[in-house]
Amino acid sequence: MLLRSDILTEADGEAVAVENAEGAGICLFVCEHASRRMPERAGNLGLDSDALVSHIAWDPGALEVAKRLSVMLDGTLVHQRFSRLVYDCNRPPESPAAMPEKSEIYDIPGNHGLTVAERYARTAALYVPFHDRVCAILAARKASGRPSVIVTVHSFTPVYLGKQRAVEIGILHDDDSRLADGMLDAARGGPFRVERNEPYGPDDGVTHSLRLHGLPDGHLNVMIEVRNDLIRDEVGQGVMADYLAELIAKAIDTASK
Repeated sequence: MLLRSDILTEADGEAVAVENAEGAGICLFVCEHASRRMPERAGNLGLDSDALVSHIAWDPGALEVAKRLSVMLDGTLVHQRFSRLVYDCNRPPESPAAMPEKSEIYDIPGNHGLTVAERYARTAALYVPFHDRVCAILAARKASGRPSVIVTVHSFTPVYLGKQRAVEIGILHDDDSRLADGMLDAARGGPFRVERNEPYGPDDGVTHSLRLHGLPDGHLNVMIEVRNDLIRDEVGQGVMADYLAELIAKAIDTASK
């Protein structure tokens, strides 16, 4: 087992949070980009306050939607407690995007020239406990004969590198498209513009969690991306969670037949 580093102080607390641990529902919700919080010892990575509250630091609204889904479908929720700028838990340790030197228009000075030891420390402190927790939950459920459906929840910015994005909800998948297919079928004729593998897809390296936890054991799995202007307040978050919960439930029912 990898050694835990001291990058997190006692005041920082744990790297990962679990909510509704005893949930009886079939879904395990995962939110890798839930927080923009920085560990005390990470400082601000050389970024100003505007950058640290922007979408490069987290997925605004994603955690709130995931929490609502967790309650509505009685599913356990696992979420990261620190900014993806320190470590992006939806990327493997060997990926440059795990500790990015640049994100969109922002240069990230604190991520430049990291040594092997520094990369290892961040991986041990943030990535390993996060995915260990997901693995442990799935293993316990499997041991008790309980099936699992993995749903990762994200948000994306309406404008990227100056280009407006028309898609409102992305339903993403890797090699296993069963759950995504069902959700896309259920979304036809609905109130939102829903598209497959948009605004990102497997070729962009965004399906790491699905590959790590979904594919090996054949769990139904999907990654959801919601345009963040639609979930910036409680009303929008509630509307979106209601809509997504319906899509997920219909897709699970279809896949189970």
